[in-house]
Amino acid sequence: MKTQTCPIAASAELLGNHWNLLILREAFNGVTRFDGFRKALGIAPTMLTKRLNQLTEQGILHKQRYSEHPPREEYLLTTAGEDLLPILLLLRQWASQHLAIEPPFALHHKASNQPLQLQVMDRASQQIIQWQDIIKVEE
Repeated sequence: MKTQTCPIAASAELLGNHWNLLILREAFNGVTRFDGFRKALGIAPTMLTKRLNQLTEQGILHKQRYSEHPPREEYLLTTAGEDLLPILLLLRQWASQHLAIEPPFALHHKASNQPLQLQVMDRASQQIIQWQDIIKVEE
């Protein structure tokens, strides 16, 4: 992976490939094994190997052996991978709202049993972030 000085460019370089995003979607759906990803995505084994290796090398997934004979490994989300959940959920919500693509199932919050309606909030101020509320500060 090329070194990027812009965080958005660096993220897009890693996550901009649609297979990487779909692999992450399946990982959040509980898929951990190579055959599970292949079956869920209909992806060629060589491409899947390449994408899993990239996500592993970048610290998004990590391999864990689940069988010694024959040697088999599963792919689990790291903390960095788990931190991508809001991004995937926001992409899902955005596509539903702006591309008129209805997801195959609704997502509800466990505590309220209400449909998820995501917004980005600043942790320090506890305020919902709007574009006009952001100022650029040179460091």
